[in-house]
Amino acid sequence: MTIEEYKEEVERNRPRMLAIAQGYLKDGDEAEDVVQDVLLKLWQLLDSLRLPMGPLASVLVKNRCIDLIRRRQPMVEMSENLAEGEPTRDERYARVMRIIDTLPTLQQTIMRLRHVEGMEMSEIAALTGSSEVAVRKALSRARQAVRERFRLSEWAKTN
Repeated sequence: MTIEEYKEEVERNRPRMLAIAQGYLKDGDEAEDVVQDVLLKLWQLLDSLRLPMGPLASVLVKNRCIDLIRRRQPMVEMSENLAEGEPTRDERYARVMRIIDTLPTLQQTIMRLRHVEGMEMSEIAALTGSSEVAVRKALSRARQAVRERFRLSEWAKTN
């Protein structure tokens, strides 16, 4: 794509990109930032871009907005649950931690870094020397194993 084609595509698609971002974020300034970030990313890909740019730009804006929304949601610290002093939460926390202790070492590490330390996937990937995709997959498998083992222990308690 040439620079002139890029400029024309930006003029044509910017209002739609901004509308998508505002629909997700409900904040004009933040939506504007998202659109600027996406346009910068597209500019960096200028040599490999093809016409029309609109569909790709819309997907990138949507994904960037979803990332921002996910990061906004507060993560509940497990230690906060312990501070409340509810015996059932203490017991459940202890059981979950015992289950995590039985996981393979990498899964244990990733679970603790993500859920106890609150680290981002990219930080965990850098620390473990893995790709973000590998970290997400290992975390998914670890969560699934913890869920299944916790349910089994609940079932065993009732039977």
